[in-house]
Amino acid sequence: MSDLPENDQHMPLVSHLTELRTRLLRCVAAIFIIFAGLFAFTQQIYTFVSTPLRQYLPAGATMIATDVSSPFLTPLKLTMMVSLFLAIPVILHQIWGFIAPGLYKHEKRVAVPLLISSILLFYTGMAFAYFFVFPLIFKFFASATPAGVEMMTDITSYLDFVMTLFFAFGVAFEIPVAVVLLVWIGVVDVKYLKKIRPYVIIGCFVVGMILTPPDIFSQTLLAVPMWMLFEVGILFGSLVSKRERPDETVDDHNDQPPATQP
Repeated sequence: MSDLPENDQHMPLVSHLTELRTRLLRCVAAIFIIFAGLFAFTQQIYTFVSTPLRQYLPAGATMIATDVSSPFLTPLKLTMMVSLFLAIPVILHQIWGFIAPGLYKHEKRVAVPLLISSILLFYTGMAFAYFFVFPLIFKFFASATPAGVEMMTDITSYLDFVMTLFFAFGVAFEIPVAVVLLVWIGVVDVKYLKKIRPYVIIGCFVVGMILTPPDIFSQTLLAVPMWMLFEVGILFGSLVSKRERPDETVDDHNDQPPATQP
């Protein structure tokens, strides 16, 4: 009985929908509150994000705006995206509050660390992209510019490019969480993950080739961390599976029908 969900009761569909609406409104409110606080710093935020490219532009070259409204709208769009990223802990907290009442205690013991680690890993992936990947990518682009061509990047195109990479690296760094979840819910086991390791390594380099410029350095910068994060996922997946086995044994024993009295 102690392992039952804390709120083990049926709720009307309308109540679920009302709660879902309330939590969605809280998520939207959190995004707009953060956006309101950052609105006065839209230009500074764009300047900070564009620093990895601007430091490799040729002497005298600048970024350009090819659309009349882009000098205003592009930093505004970036600020909105930053607000969304900063609101991720609030969003995940609301998601957790919605699904937690239906989870067992042993599920919560696993879910809470996964929730916290997913937030930290997403931010770590974005930081890795900004501080390590962007400088190498833009240095390569600047050195590969043909003679007679001046590198002057449009601010909107730059924003689309870096936001794609931010999202790609943020999601890529979620690999350990995804691996642990797959092992925890029983979709795969650790032995199978170790068996397909060579294919995963090849897949990491294929993804790196697709998401990064065509040079071996930037491809490796995405592929190697993805591979190492996969190995971390296997390690923690092994710990989760070892912890689950005793519980499963006890549950299986408790599920046995009572012995028939003679």
